[in-house]
Amino acid sequence: METSELLKKIRAIEIRTRGLSNQIFSGEYHSAFKGRGMAFRENREYQHGDEIRTIDWNVTARMGHPFVKVFEEERELTAVILADVSASGEFGSSLRLKRRLIAEIAAVLSFSAIQNNDKAGVILFSEQIEKFIPPKKGKTHILRIISELLQFEPKHKGTNIAHALEYLSQAIKKRCIVFVLSDFLDTDFERALSVASRKHDLIAIRVRDRFDKELPALGIIRVADKETGEWKWINTSSASQRKKFAAKVAAHDAQLKELFRKSGVDIAEVDTSGDYVKPLMNLFKRRS
Repeated sequence: METSELLKKIRAIEIRTRGLSNQIFSGEYHSAFKGRGMAFRENREYQHGDEIRTIDWNVTARMGHPFVKVFEEERELTAVILADVSASGEFGSSLRLKRRLIAEIAAVLSFSAIQNNDKAGVILFSEQIEKFIPPKKGKTHILRIISELLQFEPKHKGTNIAHALEYLSQAIKKRCIVFVLSDFLDTDFERALSVASRKHDLIAIRVRDRFDKELPALGIIRVADKETGEWKWINTSSASQRKKFAAKVAAHDAQLKELFRKSGVDIAEVDTSGDYVKPLMNLFKRRS
């Protein structure tokens, strides 16, 4: 990708996602992800409307009139984004590729984190760990994350969610908020998910395209699996073929839903043809 083209794309995503974070998500993010507790900040004179239970009786007795204790939330949270950069992300039949949608959502979450004085980091994964950007604060750091998500060329094409979760558990020792952004076209990661969800606050954001869910009736077409490179001919006009595909998708969906439920992992689903604002807002409100 040319530098000028990359800068334009970074700027476009920054304008859109930073605006969403400022106007919508930062407050919801703060409510959904709590800090470690409340810490004493200062004493001040009692004001009308203050709760009686906040009165500091020792200071009140010493000063001769009411004083209250003021507390503030201890945050210093860390948000880590596990972003799927496997070859299946290079697909999109509507407004955008799945990978572009992952980049936008990662940017929104990162900006929301730093606006709440939290750190943000990212792990790019395919069937291997492609890149790890340790959590930090600051706009420059977030722009680096966006840049990597847009231009990074993974060395591998497949997907291994279990390996990504295992790496997370080793690389991040302190409990953090973890957003897993993927289409979840993978299996056999139940144990890794269970271990990671006990250590961290895990949230799954499933990025899908409409053709991940149903075959369009386009006649006989030749399709490729971008992760394996395998080509095959499919008669999409066949009702039985479409029914078989739909049944396979439904079985995988049910398996994922049960897996996330058992592991206590919250999930939101976003589509390349729609807006991701409402699903993310609903996720944050459920957690609040």
